[in-house]
Amino acid sequence: MARIIAIGDIHGGLQALIQVLNKIEIKEEDTLIFVGDYVDGWSESAQVIQFLIELSKKINCVFIKGNHDIWAEEWLRSGEVPPTWYIHGGKETIESYEGFSEEDKTKHLEFFEKMKSYYIDDENRLFLHAGFTSMHGVEKEVFKQTLHFDRTLWEMALTMDKEIHENSELYPKRLKHYKEIYIGHTPTTNFNSDVPMQAINVWNIDTGAAFKGKVSAIDIDTKEFWQSDNLPDLYPNETGRNK
Repeated sequence: MARIIAIGDIHGGLQALIQVLNKIEIKEEDTLIFVGDYVDGWSESAQVIQFLIELSKKINCVFIKGNHDIWAEEWLRSGEVPPTWYIHGGKETIESYEGFSEEDKTKHLEFFEKMKSYYIDDENRLFLHAGFTSMHGVEKEVFKQTLHFDRTLWEMALTMDKEIHENSELYPKRLKHYKEIYIGHTPTTNFNSDVPMQAINVWNIDTGAAFKGKVSAIDIDTKEFWQSDNLPDLYPNETGRNK
C-alpha cells in the first residue's frame, strides 16, 4: 500500500536523513513530503541537496522551501553572504560546496527554485515549513515570507484548550481550512520533546536536527514515525548550530 510520509528539517545532516530513509524502507509507490530546511547546520548541506536530487528521480517527492533554503538559494544565485545567514549555518553550507563545480551549483540552484512554498494533498492536508496568518488560508497569505518564517501558527495551536470543539466560535478560522497541517521550523526540543508533536490539527515534525535533536519522518495516515540518532552523535567532531 502506498504511503505518504512527511520528513522534518534536515539541516545538512545527510547521515541522519539516510538513517531515517533506511528505517522507513521506502517503496517506489510511496510519496515523500519534505517540509524544508535541508541546509545550514551540519557539514553536508550540498551533499543533502545532491542526494535529494537523485532520490527524486526514483520516487515521488515534494520539496517545501524553508527559510534556510531561501538564504542558500540567494547565495547560489548572487554569491552574497548576509551576516545573519552566515552565523546561522551559512558558513557550514558554503564550506560544504567546496569541490562542487559551477555546473553542480547551477543544478542545485534550479532545485531550490522549483521548491514549493506549500503543498495541499487530495485529502486537504496542508504541508508548509513554518506557518501562515491569514484567516482565509495559505492561498490568501499577503506576506509570502510568513510561510517560511512564521511561528505564531504553532504557538497558537499549543496554547489552545484541546477541549475547544472545531465548531466553537473560539476555534481559529485559519485552522478550519485544512484537515491537518504539517510544519517544521520550530524545534519540538524547545518544548522538551524529541519526537513529533501534535496540537489541535497541527503536527510539528522538526525535532531539533539543527541542534542536538534528530531528523524525523511520519506516516501521515498511521502516525507511525521514525527517527535518526541525535545529530551530534553522527557528527561528533562538529558543533552544528550548538554554538
